Amino acid sequence: MRIFNTFLILFISISVFAQNTVGLKAIDKNKSYDGYNLFYPHNTNTVYLVDNCGELVHQWEGDSDYRPGNMVYLQNNGDLLKCSRFFNPTLDSIWAGGGGELVESLDWEGNVNWSFQLKDEFDRLHHDIAPMPNGNVLMIAWELKTFEESLQAGRDPAKMSQQKVWPDYILEYNPEVDSIVWEWHAWDHLIQDFDATKDNFGIVNEHPELIDLNFDNQDGHPDWLHSNSIDYNEDLDQILLSVPHFDEIWIIDHSTTMEEAKGHIGGNGGRGGDLLFRWGNPAAYQGVGPQQIFFAHDAQWIDDFLDTNAPYYGDIMVFNNRVANNTISTVDIIRPTYNGITNQYETREDLSFLPNTVELKLFHPDTFPLYSSGLSSAQVLPNKNILTLAGRTGHAFEINPATKEVVWEYLIPLRGGMPVAQGTELSVNNNITFRIRRYPTDFVGFAGRDLSSKGYLELDPNSEFCNLSVSVSDFTLSDLSISVYPNPVSDKLVIEKNSTELHHLSLTDLNGRVLKEIILNTQNTTIDVSQLTKGLYLLKSENGAVGKVVVH
Repeated sequence: MRIFNTFLILFISISVFAQNTVGLKAIDKNKSYDGYNLFYPHNTNTVYLVDNCGELVHQWEGDSDYRPGNMVYLQNNGDLLKCSRFFNPTLDSIWAGGGGELVESLDWEGNVNWSFQLKDEFDRLHHDIAPMPNGNVLMIAWELKTFEESLQAGRDPAKMSQQKVWPDYILEYNPEVDSIVWEWHAWDHLIQDFDATKDNFGIVNEHPELIDLNFDNQDGHPDWLHSNSIDYNEDLDQILLSVPHFDEIWIIDHSTTMEEAKGHIGGNGGRGGDLLFRWGNPAAYQGVGPQQIFFAHDAQWIDDFLDTNAPYYGDIMVFNNRVANNTISTVDIIRPTYNGITNQYETREDLSFLPNTVELKLFHPDTFPLYSSGLSSAQVLPNKNILTLAGRTGHAFEINPATKEVVWEYLIPLRGGMPVAQGTELSVNNNITFRIRRYPTDFVGFAGRDLSSKGYLELDPNSEFCNLSVSVSDFTLSDLSISVYPNPVSDKLVIEKNSTELHHLSLTDLNGRVLKEIILNTQNTTIDVSQLTKGLYLLKSENGAVGKVVVH
């Protein structure tokens, strides 16, 4: 029956598969995790929810004068938390990439439940928020420090090209009382070894819990830290930040009072608002050891929609943007050594923090398709796959980290916020998007909601692609006793032989024409497919087993 079904699909025209340049580009329904994908592309005022076939099931349209600022989250009651900003920031006193302004809670129909706004000459929201189980919301903000304030704190004037600094702070907003109920300021936790006559003077490498005011790799731009993600861990009562201008992630204690958060004692960790943990770039505190984080985004504790016994549950994951001299991006998972009795993260003798190495470093099989110099996201799914987004190209992938197989691929079909037709080739920054998140089909917030198809984002959609792809995916490469990666592939295809009895494969098109005869003399064989037309091809073994390869 397998061979009979195989020849049935040979009659499908290859053009059906070749024309998908945007929207859904690949899917294996047997291996991908079913759910709904939420994203808020730049240059648009609309938040989209699409299913795994790329069909739009819901959207929230916003004020036409506003743009992402930057993240959105669905809550358990179906409401949407949305970060936005006015579309033209050129006259704003505080502005840098990732700038925000407005946080709103919207119901399913888009009505505003509550809103919080912060943007003036002294303060501005930016990048990300973290919804909390108690209904409060943690937010990241910049605050202005003048030239005089910065000098008094011990800042090197040569590192203030604009004669000011915008350090980050965190605020906790309670919408029930419309009030800020907790704050943490980086400016309260400084150290500097530049000027002994000024505040915060000390020996930097003896105090990794403090922030070196004169560590700077941005040529003195006031956006000193640029924290671009925030996550909250209720079990630990701690906050995780990604700090890309330091190439680090930080953890701080949320169990402190407002007063304790300003100082160096108090809270569960006993350190007040000082850093409980930092990792990724020892140079940021004049420590020793290799740099392992490079302008990372989307730092998070791994726990969304997962059982506590799931692999990597409770570990920390980041999208590591600029690895290998800014040529590739990876998804990295680390496991800090935390002592639950002392509430401390363990360090080495030199005071740098464990771990020494990452638990997982995930590459896209083709490497470059996942690359993005900024933005971007990653999410561990309940089926153990990892959903990733290369933010500058709006290119999302679901990857099996064990087999390196891409089981779902979606390219956001927008250019400058406007839909494009199927067949369009998009380039970097055409469909720039901060993150993507997948919510399970049984997510409690979807109960009673209309999630039927409302069409597609792209124009001239290929409405049959998803169904045809499912038929083809029934013929898996595991039947060939080989592993093939990357798949989809654009250049070099690696065939890893898992059986000593397999010696020969044929690569054919869907009409059965043999394009390559492949001799498997070694365990790993590489073939060049870069000259093939984009589309679906078949690998056939000597015993008649068939598997698919997608060239894109």
